Amino acid sequence: MHALHRMQTCARRALRARAAFAASCIGRYQSNKTGDSEDGNKLLKHLIMKIKATGPITVAEYMKEVLTNPIKGYYMHRDMLGEHGDFVTSPEISQVFGELIGIWCISEWMSAGKPKSLNLVELGPGKGSLMDDILRVFKQFQHLLNPCDISIHLVEVSPKLSEIQAITLTGNNIETHYDEATSAYKKGITKSGLHISWYNDVQNVPSGYTLYIAHEFFDALPIHKLQKTSDGWREMLIDIEHEMSQNLRFVLGSSNPLLTNTFIQADEKRDHIEISPQAAVIIEKLATQINSFGGAALIADYGHSGDKTDTFRGFRAHQLHDVLIDPGTADLTADVDFSFLKRIVGNTVISLGPITQQEFLKNMGIDLRMKVLLENNKDEATQRQLIQSYDILMNPSKMGQRFKFFSMFPHSRMERINGDSKLDSHPVAGFTKLQLT
Repeated sequence: MHALHRMQTCARRALRARAAFAASCIGRYQSNKTGDSEDGNKLLKHLIMKIKATGPITVAEYMKEVLTNPIKGYYMHRDMLGEHGDFVTSPEISQVFGELIGIWCISEWMSAGKPKSLNLVELGPGKGSLMDDILRVFKQFQHLLNPCDISIHLVEVSPKLSEIQAITLTGNNIETHYDEATSAYKKGITKSGLHISWYNDVQNVPSGYTLYIAHEFFDALPIHKLQKTSDGWREMLIDIEHEMSQNLRFVLGSSNPLLTNTFIQADEKRDHIEISPQAAVIIEKLATQINSFGGAALIADYGHSGDKTDTFRGFRAHQLHDVLIDPGTADLTADVDFSFLKRIVGNTVISLGPITQQEFLKNMGIDLRMKVLLENNKDEATQRQLIQSYDILMNPSKMGQRFKFFSMFPHSRMERINGDSKLDSHPVAGFTKLQLT
């Protein structure tokens, strides 16, 4: 508890700035910002030419082009996060969010017996705000973590965001230089003295005891949309309206897609589903690594438990945006089907969740943390901002219910008693109430 007190004291100034930003975001969801139509049109022309040459494309292929096309992809050359971007994430709203994730990491490391080395991996790190908050917590608990060799590994495909992350986490704009030996395209030292590396693919991250963090990562992975018809399952494709048109439309494919046999359960009751093979590959990779080398994964995202159908949507300037209009100028996303992820990992690891963000943060002690902050910040404006940021994170009508937390652990994290799976003597932080002892 003394360490927690020191942490809140040294972080107070940064917290005020973050809280002020959170308050400013509340009134910005009605922004009239428009995208770069010229760039959007260039990508649209590319897509139309592609469709004319090869026929209608899958939604997955469309998402991949729109988000990660090397020349005009949405993620590749812009800063889309924050009040001047297209959406805002929890780490930008309140640093308390990142602090609690940092405590979660330390809790899991301790529960594993304090391994001598730790790979801390974040998938899709945004601006680096979440990792920055986690590392600040690590610094406050440096006396505990000193015996551990900690290295940071970021999986990021966006050159623009990797620049921002480097400045946030190291204080320097690190030049891109691909290292064939490690497959990292950037390397540096964090402000707290830890080695940090960047990768294009999670497959390239080194093995070892690893904690994986994925916040709003899986919702951006390409999806296939499948529709049940009287003739069986058909894939929804994207086509042009007619030969001379500059408009895109959804159409149904004429044959049963191969994905049906691989990913659709025989007892599937929905008539429309969204499937991400790329998510399957990544979650399987994480599960295999955790099973082989130890560690854990914490995944937080928009999501459901296999009960939703059409969740594919776009965001621009904090507003919903038609996914087929001005491709490349808006973010594309789909809710994560956590039941699908659980089915993919099977018995390779133990999985917990999904539970709501509200429940996870409550279990992590956010109410106690906010009580301390409010008591130590007597300025009324700062108090209002703290309360507003808390409301955004926890209110069921805002982020509290929409976001879900899901985690994976090796079987050694649990113990078997009379054939039942029970938590060991170290409860899993966030999924059970945090023990402040």
